[in-house]
Amino acid sequence: MKLTLDHPWLELDLGTPQRVLSWSLTNPGFVTAEKILWREVRNADLPQDLDVLEWYRAELAARGDADAVAMLTSRTLDTYEVAEAEVEGIRAFCVATVGLSNAERIGHRLDRSGHDWGTINVALHLDLGLTEAALLETLSMVTQARTAAVIDAGLDLPDGRATGTGTDCIAVAAPVGPTPYAGLHTAQGEAAGRAVYEAVRRGADIWMRHVRRPGVI
Repeated sequence: MKLTLDHPWLELDLGTPQRVLSWSLTNPGFVTAEKILWREVRNADLPQDLDVLEWYRAELAARGDADAVAMLTSRTLDTYEVAEAEVEGIRAFCVATVGLSNAERIGHRLDRSGHDWGTINVALHLDLGLTEAALLETLSMVTQARTAAVIDAGLDLPDGRATGTGTDCIAVAAPVGPTPYAGLHTAQGEAAGRAVYEAVRRGADIWMRHVRRPGVI
């Protein structure tokens, strides 16, 4: 795999076509893709009357990446974090961009109008061949690890401690294969969770130290 930062893009080249599951804006659900992309945006890029989906698809097409799984963030891409974990020979590789400017606590909503949306975007690759059911379970492991890292970072909101942001996106990738499970009791679940937790926690800690302003949520 190859990771390339070329503003305003961050590209994770998976090397070969992989099965990817995400709720990506442009290519959601179960798809086959060779790249996962981040696009850094500013308010000027997204005027109120813009059809964001149409604009983003055109941006990807201009790169020749219409089939990529692609995410958006206003968090500067220079702050991306990478973490790897290996358990019983199974390797997990995670890339995360972490901004908490529109953080939320699950089950609540704050008025975030007028704010830049930093968001948390996570891509996780496992080198183990998985069934679609196992890829779904991997997605739950990544979500759980993301949430644990944000809670442990300690951003308190009026309704309680933040658990994520309102615009988080996660993409999980793996070769197609026979492995049917990826839960907490499995090596693949442990590797995925560890890599994601480490990447998101480091990114959240950096945001808390260098971006958050006292008294501002």
